[in-house]
Amino acid sequence: MNQSRFVLGVDLDGVCADFYRGLRPIAAEWLGVPLSSLSDEVSYGLKEWGIDQAPGGYAALHRFAITQRNLFRELQPMARAPVTLRRLSNRDVRIRIITNRLFIKYFHQQAVRQTIEWLDHYDIPYWDLCFMRDKAAVGADLYVEDAPDNVGRLRGDGYPTIVFSNSTNRHMPGPRAEAWEDVERLAIEHLTRWELSRR
Repeated sequence: MNQSRFVLGVDLDGVCADFYRGLRPIAAEWLGVPLSSLSDEVSYGLKEWGIDQAPGGYAALHRFAITQRNLFRELQPMARAPVTLRRLSNRDVRIRIITNRLFIKYFHQQAVRQTIEWLDHYDIPYWDLCFMRDKAAVGADLYVEDAPDNVGRLRGDGYPTIVFSNSTNRHMPGPRAEAWEDVERLAIEHLTRWELSRR
C-alpha cells in the first residue's frame, strides 16, 4: 500500500473503456453474423455470442480484434470516466491502472501501445500502469473492477472493491457503481475515511 497518497486501483475494460460495446461489432464481423444477432446482455466469456463454438474461440477473436481492428485504441470510454478520474486526481488520489490485457501471447507490444495511446487520447490521468492478472499484488486502497472472479479474489484478500455494474456481475453484492458518478461518490467516502485514519 502507498502510505503517502490514497491509491485507487482502476480496471480498464468494462470499467473505463466500453469493452463489450466495442467488441460486439468486431465479433459480428469475425463470426459472419448480423450485429443484431449478438445480445447486449452477456456473461463473462461471451457464451451468448457463440464464441466458444467458433474456431479458436475467444483467444482467436481477441487476437483479431487487437491486431486487425485496433480494439484497445478504438474503444469508447465509459460515460464520464475520464473527467471523473481527472477530478479524483486533482484531489491528490493516485490513479493506478491495473489491467490483464496481456493474457494472450505474441502481441503484447500492440496491446501496450494501444492502451497508452488510448489513455493519452482521452486525457486519463494515471501514475502507474500495471499489466497483470493478480491485481492485489500491486496494492491499492480501493479497487474498481467489473470481472466477477477478480472482485471475488480482491475481496477475499481483504481489499475494498467497488463492482462496476454490467450484465456479467449482477449477482455480485455491493458496494457497486452503476455509473462513474457512483464511483466518484464511493471513492470520496473511502478517501475521507482514509484521511481521518491518518490524523
